[in-house]
Amino acid sequence: MNITFKAMMAIMLMMLLAAGCNKPDEPNHGNDLGNELNGHECVDLGLPSGTLWATCNVGSETPEGYGDYYAWGETEPKEFYDWKSYKYGRFIHERYELNKYCTDSSFGLDGFVDHQTVMEPDDDVARVCWGAGWRTPSIGEWEELFLNTTGAWTTLNGVKGWRITASNGNGLFLPAAGYWWEDVLNADLGLYWSSTVNKEFPYRAWGFHFNLDSSHLCGSSDRNRGQVVRAVCCRQ
Repeated sequence: MNITFKAMMAIMLMMLLAAGCNKPDEPNHGNDLGNELNGHECVDLGLPSGTLWATCNVGSETPEGYGDYYAWGETEPKEFYDWKSYKYGRFIHERYELNKYCTDSSFGLDGFVDHQTVMEPDDDVARVCWGAGWRTPSIGEWEELFLNTTGAWTTLNGVKGWRITASNGNGLFLPAAGYWWEDVLNADLGLYWSSTVNKEFPYRAWGFHFNLDSSHLCGSSDRNRGQVVRAVCCRQ
């Protein structure tokens, strides 16, 4: 082996070692739904539907942050949550008078009924605040999450909440943000909106509820309450 050949081999070896020290290409965070969408992170929990879940509540930048509170179908937080201030209905003279998302005329304003049971995009705070592709999960998607993961009451950075772990090792933390009724915050439990109206009692909407003792899906709340939202998106 002559000196020239040895020198060429040494140069090639140095090039290979240099290449091995280079960092791999950074993931595309702009449109890669396995990482984030419109600047908001999401996680793949290996769910049958392929639905991806946001890592933070709408209005928060950290997993343990409560985020903002919204009445169902409204897209801005407010200081007082009651029927007088609710956008799509009121409660007067011991009667509910809904003007949108009503499946029963007995709960509608002057007998109003539209049979809409799923929140429209313009009323969906997840889409309005985070942009196209994001939305409030349906009650069916909350059910899928519940049935395909395990959960436990825990704390994150001193915040109480529900830790969800998927079979692929990924997980979510849902802070126990409570809810606002009028101007009072009821804490130490989790109530998250879905995009689905309770057909039997349309003045209520379904959501995912949990507390220290249990978690359950079949929970609906009066639509005028202030509750938090955990958004979802779909892999394209």
